[in-house]
Amino acid sequence: MTGITETGEPHSPAAVAPEEVAIVDDDAALCDSLRWLLESVELPVRTYSTGEALLEDLDPRIGCILLDVRMPGMSGLQVQQRLNELQAPVAVLIMTGHGDVPMAVHTLKQGAFDFIEKPFNDQQLIDAVQQALDHTARRRQEQSLVAELRRRYEALRPKEKEILRLAALGYSNRAVAEEIGASAKTVEVYRLRGLRQMQAQDLAHWVRMATALELLPPLHEQAAGKPQAGPGTGPA
Repeated sequence: MTGITETGEPHSPAAVAPEEVAIVDDDAALCDSLRWLLESVELPVRTYSTGEALLEDLDPRIGCILLDVRMPGMSGLQVQQRLNELQAPVAVLIMTGHGDVPMAVHTLKQGAFDFIEKPFNDQQLIDAVQQALDHTARRRQEQSLVAELRRRYEALRPKEKEILRLAALGYSNRAVAEEIGASAKTVEVYRLRGLRQMQAQDLAHWVRMATALELLPPLHEQAAGKPQAGPGTGPA
């Protein structure tokens, strides 16, 4: 999905700042040590001894999950899979021992943000957590923006949607008119009204919005289906 800045829209603040860190490990001493370290740099911390306890207490204020690979009950991999199923917008840092690196790599393929090996370097851990929190904040801002764009788009009339979709694919007003059986003047009126309702500054801005909304096919499909330039498809 295209990032926020690619849509040309201003960054919108998330409803709840993802500033807390959740530590999930059955080793109480390690949890206490990590809590002390992270709270020393003013990061709020929650600790859980099992993955099940975390999943029962998911909170939008959690922006980073430090997740142990091997625990009683659900493993770190199973917790990661469940977070994926829930589409939880939170960055996961996998904590692993040396022998568990292959499993940690697998979690990366499943969407984990990164993994760190025990024993930890304090500064490396703090940096990784800060990066994970920043990643979650950006991801939630992007989701918030796309939700707003989708709200605007769904408020459009069907004809406005179709005309804007074709315009984003590179159709001129004349080509759109031929495609939908309307006059070029009618197409222009609907296109301008649709752009205004989407709060698009111009056509290029709208194309970035349409990309963020995933309204456009892959580029190779666009190239195959786009009208060729000519008398009937040039600028109106």
